[in-house]
Formats: sequence, structure tokens, C-alpha cells
Amino acid sequence: MAGQIEAKLGELGVTLPTPAAPVANYVPAVRTGQQLFISGQLPMGPGGVSLTGRLGDGVAIEDAQAAAKLCAINILAQARAALGDLDRVTRIVKLGAFVASTPEFADHAKVVNGASDFLVEALGDKGRHARSAVGVAALPLGAAVEIDAIIEFA
Repeated sequence: MAGQIEAKLGELGVTLPTPAAPVANYVPAVRTGQQLFISGQLPMGPGGVSLTGRLGDGVAIEDAQAAAKLCAINILAQARAALGDLDRVTRIVKLGAFVASTPEFADHAKVVNGASDFLVEALGDKGRHARSAVGVAALPLGAAVEIDAIIEFA
């Protein structure tokens, strides 16, 4: 039986995917104390990375916002795998977001709002978080966005 958070995701039309396996020498999540550290999640869909390229070089902000939302969905999928039940989440503490972009691009925060807005919509106040949004030259597999997370749980 799905918990409250998964029921809310269902209302939003979101089904959590099977979490992606690591692409290098790391683990997808680490639990320590009451915190869960989720490794960087790419906008992975059924066909692989859903958005590649760089902002300021042909990638639209709206497309990158959708990719950031997919990163957040993948964060929740990893959290469910690590915790067994998303209702154990008491707070999304922090997101670390990386946006592949040209040096001139300056709207990283708008891109990452795709993840932040989704997490607040899905989790309410538990989804409100601190964050950073950083522009980088390139990301793994050519992805346009990568986001990691720190989550508090009970």
C-alpha cells in the first residue's frame, strides 16, 4: 500500500522509476544518523538521459526545468530505495544543483526551480530546502542538469 507521499505523487501523475544504477565507483545513497545523502541524479528516463547539451547553447530553460524535475523524481526514487518508505522523509534539507551552461548563461536558479517547485508540490513544507545552483562546463553523459540531495528522515 502506497504511503501519503506516494499517493500525492500519484495525484500529480508521477510514478517513481526503478532507481538508476551508479555509472562509476560510488553508491547511490549513504545513510548516516538521520540523514540520507543522495548522489547526483541525472535526468534519466526510460531511454537514458532525457536532456543533453548546455544552457545558453541551444538548450531552452523550459526543457532544462523539466529535466531538473526529472532529477528530483529520481532523487525520490533513490530515497524510497534507501528508506523503504517515502513517508519516513521529514525534510528535504538541501539540493546541490549543477547546470551545464555557457559562461554567459546566468539563469541557473530558474532551471533548478523545476526541481524545487516539484519537491514543494509533492511534499509540501517537507519539500522546502536550501540549495545551490552552479554552472559547469560539462556533466556526466552530456546531461544538461545534475542534482544531489541531503534528506532528513525518521
